[in-house]
Amino acid sequence: MLHTRRRPRWGVRFSPQELALVAVTAVWGTTFLIVHLAVQHGGPLLFVGLRFLAAGAISALIFRRTLTGLTRRELGAGAAIGVTIFGGYALQTVGLQTIPSSTSAFLTALYVPLVPLLQWAAFRRAPKPAAWAGVALAFAGLVLLADPGSAGLTLSTGEVLTLISTVAIAAEIVLIGLFAGTVDLGRVTVVQLLVGGGLSVAMMPVVGEAVPSFSWLWLAAAIGLGAASCLIQITMNWAQQSVSPTRATVIYAGEPVWGGIVGRLAGDRLPGLAVVGAALIVAGVVVSELKPRTQGTRRRDDVEPAHR
Repeated sequence: MLHTRRRPRWGVRFSPQELALVAVTAVWGTTFLIVHLAVQHGGPLLFVGLRFLAAGAISALIFRRTLTGLTRRELGAGAAIGVTIFGGYALQTVGLQTIPSSTSAFLTALYVPLVPLLQWAAFRRAPKPAAWAGVALAFAGLVLLADPGSAGLTLSTGEVLTLISTVAIAAEIVLIGLFAGTVDLGRVTVVQLLVGGGLSVAMMPVVGEAVPSFSWLWLAAAIGLGAASCLIQITMNWAQQSVSPTRATVIYAGEPVWGGIVGRLAGDRLPGLAVVGAALIVAGVVVSELKPRTQGTRRRDDVEPAHR
């Protein structure tokens, strides 16, 4: 019997779960421009508060049947993660008042190479060579993106606040990994979103942020992003049951690219060297997640992406 030889198939194939992650990554990229526009009509803390309170309320509705089993550990875990959510997104939103959405998107991506450094500081877990390479690439990209016209590193206030926000986002990821598998995901998600939103609203009088005049733009943006954050989290939880964390993180590395594309369509224009710096940051994100993997096993130190 003659056997015909199969021709190899070329091209990249994506599973439905991977396509879902690509879709939510594109949504993430769009959120930078939405926030940038919304905070021109309202205070950043109020916007972040409404966004995450809306996300928490929707999550509470979805997970209402399991909320009665909330434990002290889950309450503490959710509260701790909620504090980092407040710190990360409040600072990022304040920064978006003064810097372009595309710049914010690329700077925010620095949270990925920061995670292994934070794990090293907190748990004495030395970063792998790939993590150091990713940090080096990301820092080189930061220099070019922040100040492409001179030899020094000159950062605006908005850029500094955005960089600080990446530390809080990285801390959120480390905490999620610390509690993973020991708490109920639905209950912790509800607590962390409500705490993050509640802290943001509570801090308004402390920093002197007044309630702005009513605007349908920022109200619709806050509630819409809250709903999107809830939907994205559910999609991530579903998709990452079959998509490895490394594969998922490489997909998430496209977030600032989508942010840059949307920002450019809206009028952002990055100088040539800044574009090179943005590409280096994305490369640093991808390289920092490259790690050898034994077939059939999942590394315990794999990093889960941040909640959005």
